[in-house]
Amino acid sequence: MILLDTSALIDALSGPRRSAPALRAAIEGGERIQLPTLVLYEWLRGPRLLEELEAQEALFPRKAAVAFGPEEAARAAELYRIVKRPRRREIDLAIAACALCADAELWTLNLQDFDGVPDLRVRLP
Repeated sequence: MILLDTSALIDALSGPRRSAPALRAAIEGGERIQLPTLVLYEWLRGPRLLEELEAQEALFPRKAAVAFGPEEAARAAELYRIVKRPRRREIDLAIAACALCADAELWTLNLQDFDGVPDLRVRLP
């Protein structure tokens, strides 16, 4: 399974949609791709066009988002204590915790946001 980070979702579904071909190829290749609820939150709070929201909902329905629950919260808190410079990275560490708890790869364009997170498997477009 692959969890999308906000950076990958934005790059695939808005603006020039640079990551759209890679996302399409992964989906067509049978990859199971999901959004954490935290990514959904970051996505929805930004300025989005109706067509972008419709594309997100068609590909990654809100109701299927991976929840940030007690296990993920505990893992995120552990990450906060062990990584260097955790301040201002709280959401990123929580997203990383979702990927770790789901035993999933994290597809991101911002490697520095996840620097030092042990055992995190990252996928680049």
